[in-house]
Amino acid sequence: MTRIAARIAIMGVAGRMGRTLVAAVEQDPDATLAGGIVEPGSSLVGADIGELAGQGRLGISTAESLADIVDDFDVLIDFTTPQVTLANLAFCSAHDKRIVIGTTGLNDDQLAELDGYQDRVPMVFAPNMSVGVNLTLKLLETAAKALGDEGYDIEVIEAHHRHKVDAPSGTALKMGEVVADTLGRTLKEDGVFAREGQCGPRTDKEIGFATVRAGDIVGEHTVMFATEGERIEITHKASSRMTFAKGAVRAARWVASREAGRYDMQDVLGLA
Repeated sequence: MTRIAARIAIMGVAGRMGRTLVAAVEQDPDATLAGGIVEPGSSLVGADIGELAGQGRLGISTAESLADIVDDFDVLIDFTTPQVTLANLAFCSAHDKRIVIGTTGLNDDQLAELDGYQDRVPMVFAPNMSVGVNLTLKLLETAAKALGDEGYDIEVIEAHHRHKVDAPSGTALKMGEVVADTLGRTLKEDGVFAREGQCGPRTDKEIGFATVRAGDIVGEHTVMFATEGERIEITHKASSRMTFAKGAVRAARWVASREAGRYDMQDVLGLA
């Protein structure tokens, strides 16, 4: 596969994921770190990005807006919040830039607004950039085809660190969506996101979700297919944010040569 070079800017470069992304870009021979954004008014504006990320001095200073580095980058990587991501999409649309979005927690209105840019901005939008997770999604599709309508109950269990603000995780929802789509179901009708008290027995078609928030768990996801006599579990466990960061950089290089459209990691990896 041809490797495409890309000049990459990172949103939220002072955060844990931002710092990991800096390291991932520096490790990729076909990616060039072009800039990083911190919050406007932050005391870190003007700091050396490499020193901020523990990579040594790189001679690139943090900025407080994309406008400050508009001529320096080709692709923006954004793992922030829905509001910030949508503002960045508008900027990319206006300035002919590409974007990789790992932001989760977008509601239906925000997703509709994001979709409104797919004819104007080349974007990779995925709840999880890990290569392993995206291979897991293909395994779930295969399992759902074979098991889902043969009396198997389906449950999605996920765990993340105590600071994660949305639940279930975007990855857990994506896993549930893959299973639901394969079986001709929808999470809106068949997803069960809470059980408490006298909730009654589960229905045949429901897809249940359970969420854990504790400590420094990077990310763990299990989809269970259970019936009388056996249980099949498909699990992915991440031990480092670097797996997400490397996937995001790979996506940035891939989207650098693409026309406008909304893509995901299945497209990047050739699994679609």
